[in-house]
Amino acid sequence: MYKGGATRMGIDLIPESIREKYEVHEWRHACAILTTDFPNEWNEIMRVLDNFQLLKSDIVAKGKNKSPISNTIDKQLYDLGWVEKSFDTKVVIDEIALESPTHKIDCLKNGVALEIEWNNKDPFYDRDLNNFRLLFDLRAISVGVIVTRCSELQAIFNRLEKGKSYGNSTTHMGKLLPRIQGGGGGGCPILVFGISDKLYVEDI
Repeated sequence: MYKGGATRMGIDLIPESIREKYEVHEWRHACAILTTDFPNEWNEIMRVLDNFQLLKSDIVAKGKNKSPISNTIDKQLYDLGWVEKSFDTKVVIDEIALESPTHKIDCLKNGVALEIEWNNKDPFYDRDLNNFRLLFDLRAISVGVIVTRCSELQAIFNRLEKGKSYGNSTTHMGKLLPRIQGGGGGGCPILVFGISDKLYVEDI
């Protein structure tokens, strides 16, 4: 489901089974960097994404602090040694420290930062990209990865009478791409996966 925003060569590094199920976009050679410099983290991300299913029961589940869909991906990565991580960042000018706070990274391992944005308000993308930009500039991370949902899933949400819970102002690919293309991530290499309807399973 490659839709542009990346070099064809870079996207070809992703297993076909994942390219068929996800909408994929890449910036600043993220795939090449991950496969070459972070092969273990790359393989773990690919394994988790390849095993993921978008269950109807998770979509219709009553609202909680965190979606069971995000929890499914988080847990698999945490089981592989990824961690939620906060950074204490500051800028020092003439021996005066100025706080430069960042937000927690959902999943971090060896300089690879991964954020899951399933159904938050779309300004969360600004937070994530600014985080990637700042932490990359500070050499705290080398690559940023975002897993989000394809905009086309709205048809499924509407059919399940959950459309109001997944409004246009929430996190979906149509809200993310303009932010990255506008330079929101700065110089940080970024790889984006969009969960598509090909992952949907009617389990109930």
